[in-house]
Amino acid sequence: MTSPPPPLGSAGEHRLQQHLGTADRAARFYDQQVRRHLTPEMRDFIGRQAMVFLSTADSHGECDASFRAGPPGFVHVIDAYTLVYPEFRGNGVMASAGNMVENPHLGMLFVDFTHHRVGLHVNGVAHLYHDSDLRRIHPGLPTDVAPGRSPEMWVHLAVEEAYIHCSKYIPHLVPAPRPAGRDAARPKDAEYFTKPRATSWPNLP
Repeated sequence: MTSPPPPLGSAGEHRLQQHLGTADRAARFYDQQVRRHLTPEMRDFIGRQAMVFLSTADSHGECDASFRAGPPGFVHVIDAYTLVYPEFRGNGVMASAGNMVENPHLGMLFVDFTHHRVGLHVNGVAHLYHDSDLRRIHPGLPTDVAPGRSPEMWVHLAVEEAYIHCSKYIPHLVPAPRPAGRDAARPKDAEYFTKPRATSWPNLP
């Protein structure tokens, strides 16, 4: 006999809903907006996105937020219950991936800032794979996710829930070409927040 799926939302959510009198409104949201899989519309939406925000926590609940970007579709939907994205060479800290090793729960937020100004939350359980290992399981994986870059590993997410982030306060941003070269007045990334400066930057008030 198959046991029923767990209720949507955390115990903390439900306690606050009762305390603040929002339980009925929340129940309508769960019923109308939250899915335990990716709908065809969600899959199409993810395939058009060039960025995603990540939320992870270690085994003690210490949180980290991060950001990933790539060509549209760099987050690859395998099916209604599975998506993957590549991890490329970075600063070597592995903060997000390290958290997933301790605590596999991963939250992803996709936001369309340029067209429909809407967001999509996707939460689930993550596992890390070497490129060759994941390709044995999923031979149809894209081979040139980001030109000139090879994944160090892949994050494989088993989707547990997906739901909308409403458009009310999402700003409309207009894409612009990335400037060539680096502004000489701008500190290097490695020094941007850590190197003391005696004066403000020349091009800032």
